[in-house]
Amino acid sequence: MARDLELDLVEISPKAKPPVCKIIDYKKFLYEQKKRDKAQKSKATKVIVKEIRFGPQTDEHDYEFKKKHAIKFLSEGAKLKAFVFFKGRSIIYKDQGQILLLRLAQELEEYGKVEQMPKLEGKRMIMFISPKKK
Repeated sequence: MARDLELDLVEISPKAKPPVCKIIDYKKFLYEQKKRDKAQKSKATKVIVKEIRFGPQTDEHDYEFKKKHAIKFLSEGAKLKAFVFFKGRSIIYKDQGQILLLRLAQELEEYGKVEQMPKLEGKRMIMFISPKKK
């Protein structure tokens, strides 16, 4: 039948009993399958990560300014990576850095939840906050 119609016999589901086959144009079938996969891929959510950098002795005004940006990022649906960067010998103030990040997490509680608690990696103390679902 496929030869008479000048089309291809394509096995759709080989594991079914009996196997499922269709008489279609194979090139067109591949094209539409690629198109379907591309559309499905474009609908997948892309995670955006925004960063906010603090110093161990960040001033109150700077802290509030950066907190405002963090609120904006989380309300837009982006993940937040807040970190304290220790320059030179300021690593001795790592407890201040942790207090700063925990304070930020507490104040952003209504906008997002902490994904990873503050953790020291080299000269950075990093914390991730993911946005709350609407």
